[in-house]
Amino acid sequence: MAEIDVKLRDLKEIMELKNAEARDRIKQIYGDMESFAKHLKTNLLNGLIGETSDLENRVRLFGKNEIAPKPPKSIFRLAFEALKEPLLILLMVCGVISIGLSFYHPKEDDIDEEVRLKSTDIGNLEWVEGVAIAVSVIVVVAVSSFNDWRKERKFRGLQDRIAQENKTSVVRNGQIVQINVKELVVGDICCIKYGDLIPADGIVTQASDLKIDEASLTGETDLIKKNDWENVTIFSGTHVMEGTGQFLVTAVGLNSQTGIIMTLLGATSGKAKTDDDQESNNKNKIAPKKTVIEQKTEKKQKSVLQSKLTKLVIQITYIGITAAVLTFLILLIRMLIVELEIKKKKWNDSFIRYILSYLIQGITVMVVAVPEGLPLAVTLALAFAVQKMTKDNNLVRHLDACETMGNATTICSDKTGTLTTNRMTVVQCWVGGIHHKKIPEKSQVSEAIRQLICESASVNSNYTSMIESTKQEGEMPKQIGNKTECALLGFVNQLGGSYEQIRNEFPNDQFVKVYTFNSARKMMSTIVHNSKISNSYRMYSKGASEMVLAKCGWYLNSEGKPIRLSADKIDDIVRSVVEPMAMDGLRTICVASRDFIPKETEADLPNAKYFDQEIDWNDEQDIITDLTCLCLVGIEDPVRPEVPDAISKCQTSGVTVRMVTGDNINTATSIAMKCGIIKPGDDYLILESHEFNKRIRDQDGLVKQDLLDKVWPRLRVLARSSPTDKYILVNGIVESKSS
Repeated sequence: MAEIDVKLRDLKEIMELKNAEARDRIKQIYGDMESFAKHLKTNLLNGLIGETSDLENRVRLFGKNEIAPKPPKSIFRLAFEALKEPLLILLMVCGVISIGLSFYHPKEDDIDEEVRLKSTDIGNLEWVEGVAIAVSVIVVVAVSSFNDWRKERKFRGLQDRIAQENKTSVVRNGQIVQINVKELVVGDICCIKYGDLIPADGIVTQASDLKIDEASLTGETDLIKKNDWENVTIFSGTHVMEGTGQFLVTAVGLNSQTGIIMTLLGATSGKAKTDDDQESNNKNKIAPKKTVIEQKTEKKQKSVLQSKLTKLVIQITYIGITAAVLTFLILLIRMLIVELEIKKKKWNDSFIRYILSYLIQGITVMVVAVPEGLPLAVTLALAFAVQKMTKDNNLVRHLDACETMGNATTICSDKTGTLTTNRMTVVQCWVGGIHHKKIPEKSQVSEAIRQLICESASVNSNYTSMIESTKQEGEMPKQIGNKTECALLGFVNQLGGSYEQIRNEFPNDQFVKVYTFNSARKMMSTIVHNSKISNSYRMYSKGASEMVLAKCGWYLNSEGKPIRLSADKIDDIVRSVVEPMAMDGLRTICVASRDFIPKETEADLPNAKYFDQEIDWNDEQDIITDLTCLCLVGIEDPVRPEVPDAISKCQTSGVTVRMVTGDNINTATSIAMKCGIIKPGDDYLILESHEFNKRIRDQDGLVKQDLLDKVWPRLRVLARSSPTDKYILVNGIVESKSS
């Protein structure tokens, strides 16, 4: 096994520089990225070989991709924190005073005969009140701290289980494989796509419209576009918001930016691995303005119930002190009048004992006024609720979360994967001008159309999306990656194609251009070289049916010949195909293509774009237009069997469930009906994004709360919604004063 001649210190120096500076340092020391990869004993195209000895050596040299969590709080620490509650502090003070005063007894000759007789009747039981308060405090603290300690242990176990299921895609030995994030090592070629959380630090080697949200590190809300020539550095803990890409892993675990920050904040029990004990402090290191981790360490806000109890404690304290002072003053004034005015006694030291006795009685009044059973009742009630919720597989970490959730009046839910199973299958299709209610046989589809559909579904997708056959007989194949893309890959298999073979013919590092899916496009397009015609290109597109159809100018008939697609024909397809599919609760996807052919060729393709000069692939408006519709597919995503009953229980409890989805309005309405979100005869609103924004914005395009208040109470389904729409709706409901 060849020795790796790149030191951990060298990698740290590179990653402490930003983007172009890091690239320049690599060029200065190693020449280029390929040479840098060779020094790391890896390959930019094929990745690591994956030998166990090599992987273990990399863990030894560069550390493991794991950040050990901070040790959990002990039960004694939790008990101490529970004792900080204002009401418990007041109870403890009163308890100590009560117990202390129970040991005070005036001299016999200083006590009136009447008082002496009463003391004899009740016996020496003054300590009972103080002990009762102390026991109450102990029970409250014990129940609260034990519950938090036990839940913390359960959450740790749950987090460990989630960590075991946290996968990422890497290239090893030329194949894209999924591994546990903890198994990622320096030198791996990691594949990332829209929606991924970056698992390690690295240098971008390939990117297609790759945009990263680095707010967790820098505090900047603008998306950062990454590529392999300028903005090359990528950091763990950041999110892929658009596009796809690959990067060479250069730092993992505690040596990554997330690990360094967590170490500085004391949020981990580990220590970063170093070549020696002295670590360089580079001034160019990223200085986070306000990280996610910092936000989590901020002082936690009190729940509504805690705030009310704190307010009650203050009120009780004021009332108790007032009553105690009044009691003391009344007794004192009475004593002075009786002893000095009526009995005509002179002032002597025995009067001081009277005053002390009255002071004790005043304090006793204050102690009795404190409701020592209140925190106990609240704690036991919440603990009981937590136990019942645990039986329903609802693990509650903190007791006060029950009370917070009890105030919820609205649930805004996505559709895919939440209300539905997120296991998608193509069950209907429109191919060659024919609507098939069942998947057609291979012989029923023209060979030319079938080949184009198979190539489009296989190439125009994230290569991390795949279907993995299972070893157990009768078990359904496992869908890995984007479930919509997996449904299309399954469609390829049903048509007799092989997406693996097609992908081998079109390596993703040879793509000309990729227009990745985002909330604005609602479609994805990939441009590749067309080997059948010299110097030509072919673009494959897929996306929301109405979005892609609007950009289509052609469709293929049953013989595979291109036919002009008029506006009337599009309306007819929408009315006779798309809407019926959507009414059946199917997600409708349109698959299309477009050829770009040099003018000097003899090819006669009426639906192709002929060019005589270099194409500007960044001119998206000119590129993604006049497409040829290959097929429409209806993808089934069944409703989870437990969802209708759960929604019914929410509605019975006074909680309104709203569906906020990116799907079209017909599909969303159908699923909402199946779930029970909307019912016949109900007074509700079902809106698409554009209509929703039209109703809530004024003439200047600004969102107005009073306009939103007219919409959201009746709104049950919001279709074709963007992330901004979701934020506006949720924030508007929270800020609204309407019920």
